[in-house]
Amino acid sequence: MQASGTQWPEAHFNSEKMATLAIAGHEVAGLEGIRYPFDGTAIAQTLGCTMGEGTFDTQPSINDFPFATVDDVKDLTVPENFLESERIKTILDATEIIKKRADEDIPIIAGHLGPAAITLSLVGVRNYLMWFISNPETIKELITFSTDICIEYSNALLERGADVVCIPDSEAGPELIPPEFFETMIFPEYKRLNREIKGKTIAHMCGDAADILEKLSTSGFDGISIEEKVEIQYAKNAIGNNACLIGNVSPVHTLLGMKPEEVKEEAKQCIEDGVDILAPGCGLAPHTSLDNLKAFVAARDEYYLEKGLL
Repeated sequence: MQASGTQWPEAHFNSEKMATLAIAGHEVAGLEGIRYPFDGTAIAQTLGCTMGEGTFDTQPSINDFPFATVDDVKDLTVPENFLESERIKTILDATEIIKKRADEDIPIIAGHLGPAAITLSLVGVRNYLMWFISNPETIKELITFSTDICIEYSNALLERGADVVCIPDSEAGPELIPPEFFETMIFPEYKRLNREIKGKTIAHMCGDAADILEKLSTSGFDGISIEEKVEIQYAKNAIGNNACLIGNVSPVHTLLGMKPEEVKEEAKQCIEDGVDILAPGCGLAPHTSLDNLKAFVAARDEYYLEKGLL
């Protein structure tokens, strides 16, 4: 952030600063992709959640949720002005700025929460978990509604210039809900989402998503991004050729906490184990050193040179 001349929290709420910080990941650190925005509160805030804006080194956070009871969840519709709301418009405008300023051969990767994560944001963790059992029809309604939001927003991002939409949805994973709930309640909406989004999509799962990876890989996502709790070799076997496997160097333990040579060692092992696209297992921590990010990028090139593939 310091090298880019802009920083959090301003870069969450200003399209020019968002674009500048996103592009800096490529221009300053050498990352071969431009990923933005840097938090997941935009949709939730637009749908009625209140939030704190965060600080230089903490992300914005949801403070409360609008649907405290089942009775609150009635007549759900996508707001007519959803794409014109302040937070969403900021990100769409940033997309256009990035498209104009970025190198043509660098992928522009826009991110937003997935259907399960949006649902949890709207009802809170307790209701989210309990209603799967006590009020499954309400959860289904919310997930369908949230999928509609994802489709509209994703297509708008792609129309403005994004090459790929990355959809973090760890709340659909087995660390929160049993795999059978994923299969019956969420998987069908993932398939619909990927049918109706007019471009490339990536699913990202924090936590140990091993138990749903095989099913997830058949839902239509072009890529599946995993964190370090899942072994690459296991994930590769589960996914097969259904999707591109992305990950999974630890952003905290390794990229934040280790020395450059240790970063290289873990990154090379990731490639050796079979990952298709080397990437952090989740978002970068704000105090990650530039030296470690450059080492992370260099590790990929060194690996293929050592193997005689470059």
